[in-house]
Amino acid sequence: MGERRANRGRHLPPEILTDDEVHALLRACSAKAATGIRNRALIAVLYRGGLRISEALSVFPKDIDRNTGAIRVLNGKGKRARTVGIDPGAMAILERWFDMRTRIGLSGKQRLFCTLEGRPMTDSYVRVLLPRLARKAGIEKRVHAHGFRHTHAAQLRAEGVDIGIISKQLGHQSIATTARYLDHIAPLAVIDTMRKRVWRF
Repeated sequence: MGERRANRGRHLPPEILTDDEVHALLRACSAKAATGIRNRALIAVLYRGGLRISEALSVFPKDIDRNTGAIRVLNGKGKRARTVGIDPGAMAILERWFDMRTRIGLSGKQRLFCTLEGRPMTDSYVRVLLPRLARKAGIEKRVHAHGFRHTHAAQLRAEGVDIGIISKQLGHQSIATTARYLDHIAPLAVIDTMRKRVWRF
């Protein structure tokens, strides 16, 4: 309990997830129950779209272009709107939730990620959900919504995506902000330089 109190005011460093760890989180969600299908879709959007949790929970079905994987974010940080993209694999997971929404009688008037009764989901629910899924999946890292955003950014950088594209995807005001963000979560230049050193023993 004392350790938990000590951590409350401390800003813990980001922990980047691997593809295998995210797949384990998805497997920890039910593949048949409506809540499991919804939670899998939420993880896919956070992980492959890099949205903030407040942004993801504010999206309505009409904000998704199901043909292109484009997501309109109308409630971004600083009230700025932007459009982001997700890949076909993430869209396929999201499509299962669209199908389930139709089956359980949800309409476009309810937010994309909502309760089975159509009420908005809360970030507090997600804060409890993700660590529970992590325990079930056997993941020892801290798993939280913003960690998916960190992972998304780090993976894009590792894939060589232009920093201007990463900046637009994340919704940063400037490329300088993105550069600082990336250097904090994924100092690839430092790591790459250290890996090139030779130690003979």
